[in-house]
Amino acid sequence: MPYVEALRQGLRDLGWIEGQNIAIEVRYARGKLDQLPELAAELVRLKVDLIFASTTPAALAVKHATATIPIVIGFVGNPVGSGLVASLARPGGNVTGWTHATGPEFLGKRLELLKEAVPEAIRFGALWNPANPAHGPDLKGLEDAARVLKVQLQPVPVQDPNELENAFSVLARKRAQALTVIMDGMFLAQRDRILALAARSRLPAMYGSSDLAEAGGLMAYGVNLPELYRRGASYIDRILKGAKPDDLPVERPTRFYLVINLKTAKTLGLTIPQSLLLRADQVIDR
Repeated sequence: MPYVEALRQGLRDLGWIEGQNIAIEVRYARGKLDQLPELAAELVRLKVDLIFASTTPAALAVKHATATIPIVIGFVGNPVGSGLVASLARPGGNVTGWTHATGPEFLGKRLELLKEAVPEAIRFGALWNPANPAHGPDLKGLEDAARVLKVQLQPVPVQDPNELENAFSVLARKRAQALTVIMDGMFLAQRDRILALAARSRLPAMYGSSDLAEAGGLMAYGVNLPELYRRGASYIDRILKGAKPDDLPVERPTRFYLVINLKTAKTLGLTIPQSLLLRADQVIDR
């Protein structure tokens, strides 16, 4: 995954070189959440010095597996609400790291921007993962925004990568005119497939990380995940040098990006309003 490589790059920038002064054991569940407890237990049996857990389900599995090995979390939507940490300022226990959390209202802003890009749309699909504990509040935030915008929200649950094809068939049957994807580890692991399915379905789609628009999605509003992963390496660096997780506050993102892919818009036959293009941090036109 590009995000793991970004983390590795962040470690190299801090002087941690694989094969010289650090060894990295990587375990992937590949969207199969039922595999997470065994993968977490395997890392604990290896007696590693630290575990980095990307996504809320992975972090919860690792926390359940060990109360002593330091855990650095990344791409976790609601670390306090999910019980990973006591608070952002004083995490407590053996867990700290960073969160992409921006609050449910932030998803409403994504829906608003997508509506601005596709003003004739009234039926908006939403991909969400019921197995992700952060997605319940996120979905409610989207539903609240849909009522304000006077559009129909059509949530489609996806818990397994094998359900993606059918999810887009459901969106077609519901005659969805645009799509928003709630950020999730499994969805990120299936990034290219989701982009391809959205393109095949000719659905204008909004994502939560700028790199998805760069990879061919129509729009993204939110964090730059590769950047966050590179910066997240600093937590690993400090803990390996002796810091305690409880002394390191959980970091929230402070920089958000609006990225619009005009090449994709042209393929979809869309004309993005100039007022929206002027507000974009990046416009991709080739």
